[in-house]
Amino acid sequence: MTIPSAFTASLSPAERAAYGRNARKRAPRSGQARYQAEGREDPIEVIERQSATRVRELVPIRYARMLESPFRFYRGAAAIMAMDLGRHPHSGLTVQLCGDAHLLNFRLLASPERHLVFDINDFDETLAGPFEWDVKRLAASFVIAARANGFGAPEQDEAVRACVRGYRTRMREFAGMRTLDIWYAQDDADRMRALLASAMSKQTRRRTAEATAKARTRTHMQAYAKLTRRTAAGRVIASDPPLITPLRDLPSGASTDRQEKELQAVVEGYTKTLSSERRHLLRRYRVVDIARKVVGVGSVGTRCWIILMLGRDDDDPLLLQAKEAQESVLAVHTGGERFDNQGRRVVTGQRLIQTTSDIFLGWTHVVSGLDGHGRDFYVRQLRDWKGIARPELWDPATLCLFGQVCGASLARAHARSGDPVALAAYLGGGDRFDHALTEFAHAYADQNERDFEALGTAVAAGRVEARDL
Repeated sequence: MTIPSAFTASLSPAERAAYGRNARKRAPRSGQARYQAEGREDPIEVIERQSATRVRELVPIRYARMLESPFRFYRGAAAIMAMDLGRHPHSGLTVQLCGDAHLLNFRLLASPERHLVFDINDFDETLAGPFEWDVKRLAASFVIAARANGFGAPEQDEAVRACVRGYRTRMREFAGMRTLDIWYAQDDADRMRALLASAMSKQTRRRTAEATAKARTRTHMQAYAKLTRRTAAGRVIASDPPLITPLRDLPSGASTDRQEKELQAVVEGYTKTLSSERRHLLRRYRVVDIARKVVGVGSVGTRCWIILMLGRDDDDPLLLQAKEAQESVLAVHTGGERFDNQGRRVVTGQRLIQTTSDIFLGWTHVVSGLDGHGRDFYVRQLRDWKGIARPELWDPATLCLFGQVCGASLARAHARSGDPVALAAYLGGGDRFDHALTEFAHAYADQNERDFEALGTAVAAGRVEARDL
């Protein structure tokens, strides 16, 4: 699939709206409620295929994390849901998808101008595809989170409807905006908090203020203090295996000198993907240590490196994260564009979706890594003013508010790459799409619970191994 901007740019707004309404013939809005479980592939086989490409000794950690709860399983099961979505009819209205748009991938982030914004954070699976795939993944995550909190069906319904309504109404706003105004649109955290304050309880306002303040403390200096230690030879990354393992402690047939040269080559290749002024900035730093890091839930087992760099002295650090980029889980289901470098795919998608991206965002390729295989990576700062949602602490009203802002933020992301006029026309002014997605979200949350149980059964039977830390 390709982004349809070039096609719709030649059409009038009325023709673009007609194109969107015509998509209802391919995929009626009421039909978006449908979820068909029959004939699907074994979900354990799907995630096992992913695991075959990952660091073998880390895969059991991935499964252990997925078995902590149905929501944790869902976070690690993007490939399973991609398989399920790919089996159903879709609208054909293409956008740059996040690819893993569950609610915890929306968070507070720092812009290069040092403003705190609310945006999507994870782009490992980004690819062009039908807009509703992202909306469905987001909607189902709210049902799963609501169930985890013990909320009843009415509260689950309201959270999903708030999310989808936020998406639909924001998309209608974008349909009436100028192209550049859409591109410049940004969800400033302080402005959003002010707009939502009247709908928040006193406790929610307090928690939101605390989350915003905490995000501003999650700086690279905090990460530096937490992840490094001082030695006689200078600052190094602190070892905490298997979560963080310095290069010097990793078993490998190659010498440490060779390993360091290979990873230095990663950095050099990456710098070539930066703009000249940012390349100039990066060259003010020198690499002093590198470590492997275990990240997330679904990403556990992919190769991820922390790169510690220092500038003027030990009090002038830069922490970069080089994360392996594999083919998107959506690729086999979209038949879309293939990239020569998966790191470039991630970076390109992120820049299309996010209003402001990390100034050090780039990509590289390793011809022969520590295991002898060539791999793609994308690189960014390790931590920079990130605020992470805590849905387990929320009441139903707070979950609904978060659903509203997530839906609106996703609409902004889709309006940047897709056609907001066509999308708004497809969605319509009523709540038919909202109700359809609510029904789908419940059905898929049920499926997620069955898949979660299937993984537990597979572990109990010895089919796969799960190992807690």
